[in-house]
This record gives sequence, C-alpha cells and structure tokens, in this order.
Amino acid sequence: MDVQSVHTDEAPKAIGPYSQAIVAGDSVYCAGQLAFDPATGQLVEGDIAAQTARVLANLSAVLRAAGSDLSHVVKTTVFLADLGDFAAMNEAYASAFGGHRPARSTIEVGKLPRGARIEIECIAVRR
Repeated sequence: MDVQSVHTDEAPKAIGPYSQAIVAGDSVYCAGQLAFDPATGQLVEGDIAAQTARVLANLSAVLRAAGSDLSHVVKTTVFLADLGDFAAMNEAYASAFGGHRPARSTIEVGKLPRGARIEIECIAVRR
C-alpha cells in the first residue's frame, strides 16, 4: 500500500516532526489541528466557538489537500482544555458538520500547546 504525506499552506504548518495528514490507500489520517491562523501562525482570538470553527477550517483544508472533506470524516477525537466548554464546542462542531455525524470521542486534557482550548484530529476516507 502506498503511504503519502499531505501538506497544505491553507492550514498551519506542522510544529514538529510529523505530517498534517497521511494518506494510506483510501484512508486519511489527520494530525490534530489547533486554532492557529495559517497566515499568521497565531492562535485565533475569541471563545471556544471561534477556536472550534478555526480548528475545523484547518482540518477541512488538510482534508481537501488529501482528496477528502468533512463529509467523508468517519471518526474525530476532540481534546478540550475544559469540559465546561463542551456545549459551545458541540454547537460549533455541529454547525461545521451539518447533517453528517462521524463517530467522536471527547476528552478533557490538562493542557494544549500555546494556550489553545481545543484540538481535533480525524480519520476520513477519500472521495
């Protein structure tokens, strides 16, 4: 099976020795995305809804570069710095996915890089 690394300038650059995503066959494995603006490299300002929207826009850009999109996501993992943000995150998440409902796990973590409040990773299939 051919394994390919995915990179797009429409999402934040990887900040370590990893790829934004890996395509293996028809599967796309996206690294976790934070709410960084790809143009500035800075964390977006605003509440958890704003950060969730930015994270999902970043994931969407990576998925496009891999030949997929949010409607082909089969599983997400959401990492929250505070589970008290769950309801607002869930609303922004539902808005981005529309009627599509991938499997999901949500986990509260002790800390995320650079003060981020949310990180989301996903697995998708190619179109």
